[in-house]
Amino acid sequence: MILNIFVGIKCNILKIGDRVEVLDEAISGVITFMSSDYITILTTEGFEMKYTEKELIVANSTLSDFEIIPRDISTIISEKTTKKVKNNKRTKPKDRKLPPMEVDLHIHQLIPKSKGLNNFEIMTIQLDTVKRQLEFAFSKKIQRIVFIHGVGEGVLRIELEFLLKRYDNIKFYDADFQKYGIGATEVYVYQNKKP
Repeated sequence: MILNIFVGIKCNILKIGDRVEVLDEAISGVITFMSSDYITILTTEGFEMKYTEKELIVANSTLSDFEIIPRDISTIISEKTTKKVKNNKRTKPKDRKLPPMEVDLHIHQLIPKSKGLNNFEIMTIQLDTVKRQLEFAFSKKIQRIVFIHGVGEGVLRIELEFLLKRYDNIKFYDADFQKYGIGATEVYVYQNKKP
């Protein structure tokens, strides 16, 4: 196809029944339908395909049938290349959903032997653990902590809520029911405030 060397060539007027070839592809056929947006050709293989007028040239024509249009090279390149859309959606560290830090407050998880301790001593160990873990979360900028207190009689839960109400830079609520049931409290730590 010697006609492909000329940049910016344009056919004289195309009409139904003209034998055409597709630029940049080894496809030829006969024009069967024309609209303002596209031209349908019936290929030699028997397929109907749609192209724009810019993509087609008349087959078996001479250079005298074409008119050379001076065009800017940048417009030709922009027509041929497709613009790539950049996927610039980057997840910010704040937006990532990090799993919460989990602290199990059951006494057998906190100390190796709890035999001989009374209820007051057990509650003191559990609440001291909560204070230490909150201070750790403040220092390491951990935003979410789940305290697993269990169901029981609810005494530890009440004491935990009383302790958490003393802090201005946190909010607390029931943890995810599907994962923890009703025996856990989740604490959200606001990192921009001081304890």
